[in-house]
Amino acid sequence: MASDAPEVAGEPSGRARGAHEGILRRQAARESSARTYARALPIVPVRARGLTIEGADGRRYLDCLSGAGTLALGHNHPVVLEAIRRVLDSGAPLNCLDLATPVKDAFTTELFRTLPPGLAEHARVQFCGPAGTDAVEAALKLVRAATGRTGILAFTGAYHGQTVGALEASGGAQEVRVARLPYPQDYRCPFGVGGARGAELAARWTESLLDDPKSGVPLPAGMILEPVQGEGGVLPASDAWLRRMRALTEARAIPLIVDEVQTGVGRTGRYWAVEHSGTVPDVMVLSKAIGGSLPLAVVVYREDLDVWPPGAHAGTFRGNQLAMAAGTATLAYVRENGLAARAAELGERMLGQLRELEGAYGCVGEVRGRGLMIGVELVEAEGEPLDGAAGAAPGGPRPTAPDLAAAVQRECLRRGLIVELGGRDASVVRLLPPLTITDEQASGVLDRLADAVAAVAGGVRADA
Repeated sequence: MASDAPEVAGEPSGRARGAHEGILRRQAARESSARTYARALPIVPVRARGLTIEGADGRRYLDCLSGAGTLALGHNHPVVLEAIRRVLDSGAPLNCLDLATPVKDAFTTELFRTLPPGLAEHARVQFCGPAGTDAVEAALKLVRAATGRTGILAFTGAYHGQTVGALEASGGAQEVRVARLPYPQDYRCPFGVGGARGAELAARWTESLLDDPKSGVPLPAGMILEPVQGEGGVLPASDAWLRRMRALTEARAIPLIVDEVQTGVGRTGRYWAVEHSGTVPDVMVLSKAIGGSLPLAVVVYREDLDVWPPGAHAGTFRGNQLAMAAGTATLAYVRENGLAARAAELGERMLGQLRELEGAYGCVGEVRGRGLMIGVELVEAEGEPLDGAAGAAPGGPRPTAPDLAAAVQRECLRRGLIVELGGRDASVVRLLPPLTITDEQASGVLDRLADAVAAVAGGVRADA
């Protein structure tokens, strides 16, 4: 599509350049040092549609960050805009706390229509504050209240948000109330074997920890996991491992919390990522795409866990009517247009093409992902592989290369492609394109990413 071409749309005028640079200067002078995306992506978006963002300097970009996975349908999709306009034009209140409204009823009905069979029939939903981390907090409070226990099982590399409770369950925490378990992966398998054997050993470790009275880990209130670790570096868990986690938690009456904040709404090739494995969790944490680009977060859980007294968890902005309307439109559009199946098919093709980079450049350690959730890990091309894990690279994985990954991100931006970094040491280049991306646009994304990798690698191919 010509409108999605990321090249300069005519040379920006001096006035446009000045406005762009002035806004960036004022941001740097006024905003917190905690700002993140703005540091690596010095652009000033002024218009957007679908996959494309146009900056104040006149340049167009292909956006494969998608609001960190929030934009399932891309920027300003017509069905989302129409849903928002209908609410604005109706005179309905925009915030109703947790009161019942027609807009909220429509959202809940569409959400329950999409839930995995086995959960929807016996589920309750709690509307939380505006962000996924609020829903994680609610889920942890819920299982602690329902079980009378306090401990939580979480996994290395996890990311569940930025509030205190969510940080406890995320990969970098040191909180004793959370027991950290090995998350299975191939390239950097903690047991040095990868594949099905590595996943089996990770499951056995978990089982042993729970059943050994001397492990120091009492029976927990719940286990929380991501079917694909996003911020952790795009690490898809195997279906067999997910079924093992479900079986061992069910056998011990431990509620299983699945964080589908980034993986949900078709992203991985099924409507919810747990559906790949046929797993039915006790609790699902949902945010990002469910709000159709606007702030919305909910917890869906088995009705027998609903032991909260009134007011046990609340949030002023849990009644955001515009987000619910946009979310209903998004959920329905993804379902009615088969976008999850489309993500599975296109994602496989994109992964197949990107895996050619593994053999071509020594700095590409592994390409991995599921559906339209894709990661490319950058590693040191020279030197000895690390001891231990026998992953995708012969002889084991190489050390992470965060500087190379940052250089690839910069080269992508120069070519009009927006990508994010994640994983250990921020060494994984991540792609989260909207589910509406066309074949032509996908080719443009892959070409620009391959060119960026080649530029960083000095154009020297390992297979030359």
